[in-house]
Amino acid sequence: MATKGINLSSYNKEFVPNGAGFRIGIVVSSWNEHITMKLLEGANQALLENGVLEADITIKFVPGAFELPLGAQLLLESVDLDGVIAIGTVIQGETKHFDFVCAGTTQGLMDVMLKHSKPVAFCVLTDQNEQQSIDRSGGIHGNKGIECAIACLKMIAFK
Repeated sequence: MATKGINLSSYNKEFVPNGAGFRIGIVVSSWNEHITMKLLEGANQALLENGVLEADITIKFVPGAFELPLGAQLLLESVDLDGVIAIGTVIQGETKHFDFVCAGTTQGLMDVMLKHSKPVAFCVLTDQNEQQSIDRSGGIHGNKGIECAIACLKMIAFK
């Protein structure tokens, strides 16, 4: 694997827009919360470090990854937001359930983003096993929550 042992969450703050005045929603899957809560911590920390005020961050929880698209849509429709970060993790099991949840979640989040013309950052880990998710939620590969928060800030500034 090309990323083995590499922390991918480092970024150059000079290339990140100041998020002062940005209003961002975060919708988090409660399923696998020992992983999703670490992703949330990373995303929240990155937003705060880059100028987003705590009062401008709205956090809501949904049961699982499959509910993330509706959660993101409801946030965008009920709160004046500039963008959303969708956080979840789906770990490969023995059945095709993994494929259906990943495909539906991905397409659903894309649909919400395009419908509202606002960024919806995809912070959904789709790993083969739990260790891979741990490695990407504050482990040896960094924290994808940080990466998605930075992506959301960049896309809001792009708009």
